[in-house]
Amino acid sequence: MDFSLGEELEAVRELARKIFTDRATPERLRTVETSATRVDQQLWDDLAAAGLLGVVLPEEAGGAGLGPAGLCLLLEEQGRCVAPVPLWSALVAAMAVSAHGSARQRAARLPSAVDGSARIALALEEFGPAGPDAPLTTATHGADGWRISGTKAAVPSPGGAGHVLLTAATGAGPRLFLVAADAAGLTWEEAETTSHDLSAHLGLDGAAAEALGDPGSGAVRGTLDLASVALAAVQLGVAQGALRHAAGHLAQREQFGRPLATFQAVRHQLADCYIDIEAMRMTLWQAVTALEDGEGATRAALVAKWWATEGGANVVHRVQHVHGGIGVDIDYPVHRHFLWGRQLATTLGGAGADLFRLGEELAHGGAAS
Repeated sequence: MDFSLGEELEAVRELARKIFTDRATPERLRTVETSATRVDQQLWDDLAAAGLLGVVLPEEAGGAGLGPAGLCLLLEEQGRCVAPVPLWSALVAAMAVSAHGSARQRAARLPSAVDGSARIALALEEFGPAGPDAPLTTATHGADGWRISGTKAAVPSPGGAGHVLLTAATGAGPRLFLVAADAAGLTWEEAETTSHDLSAHLGLDGAAAEALGDPGSGAVRGTLDLASVALAAVQLGVAQGALRHAAGHLAQREQFGRPLATFQAVRHQLADCYIDIEAMRMTLWQAVTALEDGEGATRAALVAKWWATEGGANVVHRVQHVHGGIGVDIDYPVHRHFLWGRQLATTLGGAGADLFRLGEELAHGGAAS
């Protein structure tokens, strides 16, 4: 299978890499980590000004139509630099609105997503044993439209979001809904994450909502598949950035008069990291191809997410280990890759949950939702 990139995608990757590298410096990251929002708004504005927030959306929405491939290139570059902007959640939400929203919903929400003036937060997780494809949050339809009640857990970076895209159960199965972030019946409880980003638990008590997509259209399943692939792309970048730190550190650090990089045990650790990263890369781009072709997308997305969850966590753990004591020093940048890797490895469920869902998919073929 050929995973080579076309000219347009290569240009997007180079532009994204330059912006993230220039902006996400260790000094800048330390400043953002102590800010009120934990989001680098200047970097977000730079991405919008460069047109990168819209590259994943269709041309009629003001984007470049690069879809999942463009999304994953952006997220991989973000992960390399652990740049603190809510890119994966905002872009997945915007792509879901583009794919499943009505003409009115697209016209109302996508222009601000492209220019960065308003984000759409993404609320897919809940407390308790329910998986993201079986929400306990409920939506009921009455004379005044849809009303939603329930709780969404750990909504990523809700600050600055004008609307929230969430899943809720209905009599016809789970569906996607849009809720205004300041709607009556909403309560937000701030929560800090492992990676120092701010999230929030969202309570809904009869909040007015707009439905996206028709029952049985596959909107929920498609959005979850896209979210899984997006997380895998960020984790791939995080792992690559961590390995880069390790290679630089071990080439310079000496023990017994020799660079640490020449010790066989250390080289085996880095070789294991490289193998995991290549497996993450291969399964990610297989999933991107499946999403774009529409065949076997759920299976491919779950495989990619499992590799990102398991392999990504292993890489950041090994990298921190080979750094020794400096690996846990918060003044040394590699600790951020470890924290991001651990946070991403639990988002939308850990490795065990991914394998369980994959087993169900292989056994039953999955049901459209």
